[in-house]
Amino acid sequence: MSWIKTIPFADATGRLRKLYDRVTGPDNNVDNIMMAHSLRPHSMEGHMAIYKAVLHHSGNKIPKWFLEVLGVWVSSLNRCGYCVEHHFAGLQRLLGDEAKGKAIRAAIEARDPAAAPLDAAQLAAMIYARKLTETPGDMVEADVIALREAGWDDGEILEVNQVCSYFSYANRTVLGLGCSTDGDELGLSPNNSDNPDDWGHR
Repeated sequence: MSWIKTIPFADATGRLRKLYDRVTGPDNNVDNIMMAHSLRPHSMEGHMAIYKAVLHHSGNKIPKWFLEVLGVWVSSLNRCGYCVEHHFAGLQRLLGDEAKGKAIRAAIEARDPAAAPLDAAQLAAMIYARKLTETPGDMVEADVIALREAGWDDGEILEVNQVCSYFSYANRTVLGLGCSTDGDELGLSPNNSDNPDDWGHR
């Protein structure tokens, strides 16, 4: 499941078991990206807190399905198949439009977001996300101004930025530790956006 030792749910005790109880899905399944933190439960706690806040919080204004599009895009640019598969499944569930989801994925795989069935503001966010992911040191104020001119307000720009930043972190966690999707149930997420402490995957 990863290149380092992990502690399975059945063997977890103490703080780790309490955290596992919070992040489990059906049949006490713990996603491998979370299990990779099992030797340092405090880093799992930090990871889940930022993940929940960035993608699954009622304070966000951007539709969750588009936040997932950005996550799949960043993960694809970083060649993180684990996060692409997990979050594309989540995207499809949230979007409820299989054909549109497949068209978005095809555009992502072709590295051509303009071909995706997205509006002009969403395309601007995809362009920002690509630059931030591939050449972060080249970002300039004009990149934010372009988002503003496309119709995003500054709070929404922050949301776009944080999703891109989170996924680069998650991708590097997965890629650097060799996490696989073996045993994971794809597409589950902590969907109770009204309770930031509810991390259960459904």
